[in-house]
Amino acid sequence: MSSDSVSTKSRMTSQPPVSSEPKSSDNENKRFEVVERGQLHTLNYRCYFKDLQTQQFVSPFHDIPLINKEHTSKGNTAVYNMIVEVPRWTNAKMEINKQLKLNPIVQDIKNGKPRFVHNIFPYHGYLWNYGALPQTWEDPNHVDSDTQTTGDNDPLDVCEIGTKLHSTGSIIPVKIVGVLGLIDEGETDWKLIGIDINDKLAPKINDIQDVEQHLPGLLEATHNWFKYYKVPTGKPPNKFALYEQYGDRRYALKVIEETRKYWLKLANGETKVEQKICSIVNTTLNNNGTIQQKEAEQIVDENEQYKEAAAVDVTVHDLSYIDQKRMYN
Repeated sequence: MSSDSVSTKSRMTSQPPVSSEPKSSDNENKRFEVVERGQLHTLNYRCYFKDLQTQQFVSPFHDIPLINKEHTSKGNTAVYNMIVEVPRWTNAKMEINKQLKLNPIVQDIKNGKPRFVHNIFPYHGYLWNYGALPQTWEDPNHVDSDTQTTGDNDPLDVCEIGTKLHSTGSIIPVKIVGVLGLIDEGETDWKLIGIDINDKLAPKINDIQDVEQHLPGLLEATHNWFKYYKVPTGKPPNKFALYEQYGDRRYALKVIEETRKYWLKLANGETKVEQKICSIVNTTLNNNGTIQQKEAEQIVDENEQYKEAAAVDVTVHDLSYIDQKRMYN
C-alpha cells in the first residue's frame, strides 16, 4: 500500500451521533428490555437484557431465541431474532461481549480506548443496522471448507438493510436473504444480509438478487466497505470467500444451521472453551452454564449505575479517503 493511498480530512461542521442509546420500545416483540450500566463511550459501559415475562436477566448470546416463533408461524419463511449492536450511520463499535458473564453489549476496545470505526467516504460509520443472531457461533476450532479458515469466535453478524433506523439493544425480526464470506485478518467472518420483516421493502426482497433491484448499489458498497474498512488503520484490504460473490438465501441458511450446531456444542459444554475466551453463563438453558437469578442480578449490580453518555473526541467524525485503484488485492 503506497503512503498516499489513504488520507484523512475532517469534513464535519456539526457532530452527528456516534451511536444511538438503547430504547426498549425498539424491541418489536416487547418481551425484552435493556438495562444500562456505566457510561456510554467509556470502558465501563454495559447494556444488559431483561426478560419482562420472567423478570430475569438473560444473555443476548445464549438465552434469546434464534428463531422468532411469532413471525415464523405466520408463513413458511424462517424469521430470526436479530440483536442490533450498531445503528446505521453511527461508528461506535458496539458488540455483544463474549467474555463477560451474561454477555452485555459493550463498546469494543482498541489501544485501551473505546473503538470507533473510520468513516470511509462517502459514508459515516456503518451502512446498515448491524448486529448478530443469538444462539449461533463461528467456532474458532473449525476450518470452514469454503473459506479454508477458522471461525472468529463470534455469533453470526447481520447487516440489516431495511429503511428504518434501529438503536443499540433493539431486537428485531429479520428475514435472511444472502451472505458475504468475509475473511477478516485470516478468520471466517460471515456477514448475513437481512431485512426487518416489518420494513416496507421486506415483501419485495426475498433473495440476494432482489437487493440490487430495490436497493441499487448497496451490495457493491457493502462489499467495498468490508474490504477497506481497516485500511485507514494501516492494515491491508480484507479478503473474501466464494470468489468475492454473495451467497444466496439458501446458502445463508446453511451457514446459520451450521453455526447453530457449533453454538449448541459450546453451550452444553461439548466444545470446551475457557471462560476468559467465551462465557457460557446463561439463565434459561438448564445446563452447566446456567445460574440462578440472584447471581445474575448480582452480576448486573456490580457495575456502576448508568450515567449520561460521555463526550467523544471530534476526530471520530473525520473522513478517510481511499483510492481503491492504488490498493493491491
